Amino acid sequence: MFFAGVDTSAIAAEWAMSELIKNPKVMEKAQGEVRRVVREKGKHKVDEEDIQEMEYLKCVVKEALRLHPPSPTLLPRETSQSSNISGYHIPPKTKVMINAWAIHRDPDLWSRAEEFVPDRFMTENFDFNGQDLKFLPFGAGRRICPGIPFGLAVVELNLANLLYWFDWELPGGADKEGLDMSEALGIEHSRKFPLQLVPIPHFNQI
Repeated sequence: MFFAGVDTSAIAAEWAMSELIKNPKVMEKAQGEVRRVVREKGKHKVDEEDIQEMEYLKCVVKEALRLHPPSPTLLPRETSQSSNISGYHIPPKTKVMINAWAIHRDPDLWSRAEEFVPDRFMTENFDFNGQDLKFLPFGAGRRICPGIPFGLAVVELNLANLLYWFDWELPGGADKEGLDMSEALGIEHSRKFPLQLVPIPHFNQI
């Protein structure tokens, strides 16, 4: 479970940074919040306890997981009884998979479904426990991902530190909006091409 959590957390953080680079105004807003929270506490680094006050950062992570769930089809389930869904008969003991990727991008469920809009989570109260079946980045029910607290803590703290200490550019000053967001095929929803960024120190002491 530890290694699975590390792997998916790294993928989630990479997608979050990809979306932030592609959306500079969102990046600026997220950085502003992180730096303000740390500054108001009279500190010079981000600690895990600070994350609870970074509401917009949490929205950024949720939106990244909406567009890029760690496991796009979740784990297979086996039906325990006969069911009929949208005119399809599903007999018992059928292996079924939930396409979280498609649910998260369904325009009937989400406004601006294909766009990276973290602000949507400022007004919609979604958690990661699978209570609302249109938001399932970690699954739902008894077989929901057991590593949610660990994975989220890793992603949020790492992302906060990346935003606090550095500003970010693409190599060679490439156009941010043109960043390739191609997805690799596989069980895990990773980028097809690794994200390459240039860190620019924000504080003189670095």
